Amino acid sequence: MSQKTDPIQQPIIIWRIVDGKAGHESQTAGLVQAMAAIRPVECHDLPALGRLAALGQCLLGAFNAGQNLPAPDLIIGAGHRTHFTVLAARRAYGGRAVLLMQPSLPLGWFDLCLIPEHDRPRDRPNVERTYGVLNTVLPASHAAPDRGLFLIGGPSAHHAWAEARMVEQILTVLRGDRQIQWTLTTSRRTPESTVAAFLALDEPNLAVVPYGQTQAGWVAERLQACGLVWVSEDSVSMVFEALTAGARVGVLEVPHKNEQSRVSRALQGLRDAGYVARLGEPLAKSSEPRPEFCEAKRCAARVLDLIRDSEQKAAKDVKTGRAE
Repeated sequence: MSQKTDPIQQPIIIWRIVDGKAGHESQTAGLVQAMAAIRPVECHDLPALGRLAALGQCLLGAFNAGQNLPAPDLIIGAGHRTHFTVLAARRAYGGRAVLLMQPSLPLGWFDLCLIPEHDRPRDRPNVERTYGVLNTVLPASHAAPDRGLFLIGGPSAHHAWAEARMVEQILTVLRGDRQIQWTLTTSRRTPESTVAAFLALDEPNLAVVPYGQTQAGWVAERLQACGLVWVSEDSVSMVFEALTAGARVGVLEVPHKNEQSRVSRALQGLRDAGYVARLGEPLAKSSEPRPEFCEAKRCAARVLDLIRDSEQKAAKDVKTGRAE
């Protein structure tokens, strides 16, 4: 007599549709990582097809890239290029289709969409609102309350730049508590003159490490060690990563090009919810526990509920003899 296999012990088969953009792939990687912490997963990365090729395969009910892979329980994508590939894969092989963004196609075409709150998604059963986008950062377990990190960006599509004002804000933080040891790093967008201004600062509790002197994963490592983080508000993804690590997060002012931009709305939402502070607002050292901010973990639970529903339906079909 064959033994029944507990579906909870079987790995969830995930097809991750990737478009080659690091930001998009970090989001889906964060979801897969969070799911793997709860249940076993087996993830296969598949490149997004060109729009016409994906549309053609979707209409034909074919998906050639999946021929030698186990059938998926879940197909995920982030980035507009992934949409039709996700749909083609689901039509050909089944599984649940999940997007980590506001889709450019009708919401009803997907089983679940994880959409940032600042994109103002409609309220629908298959929509889960998120604070920002998901990431791979893990909550820090040994962050020191007397170590801080400055994450400085630069001019962007949504922000201009005010070098003197940025230096002024940083000096205010540094001189507010000399017991805190700070590290400052820059980004590819930081103007060279601003980097030079930072390097010229002669403050005993500051170490400056320009972007060019860091390696992949450097920021993530620092977030595990630093209990306090100030981020220039143009770097909204860094704000969410610092919050995920469990740091107390402050936002440094940068001139806006549009006060109603998606980035501005995202940061205002965090401030309204009490997650971040601005200069002059409390960002004190504290050993008090804080509520966990981990959108990847929360969304993983929602996706797993979706998978569980499918498993239960399949088990019921087998029991009633409707399965093929």
